[in-house]
Amino acid sequence: MQKVKIPITLDPCRAAQRRLSYDGVVQLEELSRLEQVVQDQSGEIAVNIHCKNDDQGLVVVSGSIRAHLTVICQRCNDELGLDLVQDFAYSPVGLGTESDDLPECYDVVELNEEGEINLRQLIEDELILAIPIVPTHNEASCAYSDEPASFGKIESQENKPNPFEILKQLKKDS
Repeated sequence: MQKVKIPITLDPCRAAQRRLSYDGVVQLEELSRLEQVVQDQSGEIAVNIHCKNDDQGLVVVSGSIRAHLTVICQRCNDELGLDLVQDFAYSPVGLGTESDDLPECYDVVELNEEGEINLRQLIEDELILAIPIVPTHNEASCAYSDEPASFGKIESQENKPNPFEILKQLKKDS
């Protein structure tokens, strides 16, 4: 199957009736919120999207996302490459409607005013959630050093008066 550019928006009901599938790429430059989190300024994100009606008649937009992103290791402040693979399954609901009827295996995505979903925003949200909260190398390959990283010499303050001495004197006086 040929890699195509993933559309920006999609009408999930119409796509599910036609059982549309997309196997393509999204450019990292098109995902501005994700670009603020990662070090990469360009790259491709591989995306597979399948639209269908499930056994209950619900519209389902499912698929997977594969990306290689570079973030900063929070332990050593060096670059850390992440290979992310994220699967998703969404069922669209109208603006302001309740989603209590949906099975737990589906996440909720709201339709916009035109009855479409923004695929770029959905892909971006999935990738941001796939990045660890505190990305770090594994301990064997991390360049972190256990030696204290202090600059300058800290003078000891042994002769500093205790601020609670005054309270001790007040307690004795009463």
